[in-house]
Amino acid sequence: MKNILIKTGCLAALVLILMACNDTMGDPDYRLTEVKALIEPANGKTIKLEPLPSASVYFEWEYIEVEKGGTAVYQIAFDKPDGDFSDPVYMVNSGNNGFNNHVTLSHKQLNKIAGMAGIFPSETGSVKWTVFSSKGTKAMKAASENTITITRLAGFEEVPIDVYVTGEGSEGGTDLSKAQKMKAVAGGEFEVYTKLKANSPYYFTDSRSGTPRKFYTADGLVKENGSSTVPIEGVYRITLDFNTGASTYTLVLGIGFYFSPAGSLLFELPYKGNGIFQAKETVTFKQEGWGRDERYKFRMFVKENSGAGEVKELEWGTLNQTDSRPTPTTAESYYYLKLLTNLTQWDNKWKLMGDFDGVPAVYTIYLQADKPYTHSVTK
Repeated sequence: MKNILIKTGCLAALVLILMACNDTMGDPDYRLTEVKALIEPANGKTIKLEPLPSASVYFEWEYIEVEKGGTAVYQIAFDKPDGDFSDPVYMVNSGNNGFNNHVTLSHKQLNKIAGMAGIFPSETGSVKWTVFSSKGTKAMKAASENTITITRLAGFEEVPIDVYVTGEGSEGGTDLSKAQKMKAVAGGEFEVYTKLKANSPYYFTDSRSGTPRKFYTADGLVKENGSSTVPIEGVYRITLDFNTGASTYTLVLGIGFYFSPAGSLLFELPYKGNGIFQAKETVTFKQEGWGRDERYKFRMFVKENSGAGEVKELEWGTLNQTDSRPTPTTAESYYYLKLLTNLTQWDNKWKLMGDFDGVPAVYTIYLQADKPYTHSVTK
């Protein structure tokens, strides 16, 4: 009987121990502390935003000491000067999916954040920032808040949906209905390949009819109600970013057919208008020990800064990688183009159909608004 009571007592004690363990075992430990200090940018720092793709601002704060195992993740938060971060205007994870104690934000991102905080384009105002650390379902705001003063980019509060090039110096002349449409490459961002006359006015609109808004460019910025000119007649790649107010002009000197087996250009595709480059030429495949080699792509020669820069060589290659010859039923996406800065002999190439070996064909590149950038080879 005594042994039974001892065993029963031990069993009960074991059950109590297991129950106590079950109260905590397997549960995540959410204990953490607040970020003690914000390091960069310092409180009161002034930032003038620039419309350059490379322009950015580095944010950093102290790591927290998590009391028991694991690591915390971080979100940087922005708010208006009188806000308390209970409803921030913007939040974003830090680098490395939230595990780093720092993050780099582009001037374009900060321009958007400043607008959400109530600062108008080209104006200067203040924004507060802080950091939230979290572990599991628990989040904690940093002990401090820093204020930065931001001068916004000259963007537009009302961004156009469509943009066109028109005016005396444009391809369509002064007939608004013939204005050339720009390609929307992102929200508020547009580009076009078009020919402009030297010293002849042109401008941009948001419609081909009625009384549309008018835009022009000056000193690398997009402005409203005016016209522009270029000093050199030629084909230009124009980009307009209505979010930041930035514009760029690149003079296109020419596009050539690059024959990979020869490692050289065989011929140029002259500009025909409306974003189309075209040539009728004959390409003879190169005989190799394993067969006929027909691989090709295109090279484009440009001068940036409205033609004032040095000559640069770019590459139009495959958007969708392929290593097969097309057929008459091949999908149109086979021919889609992608602009590349890394020049190679064999990468990002297409193959010609066997029917074009030594046969005259029409080679056409389409850099137009209402279709993917693409090309065709036809008889």
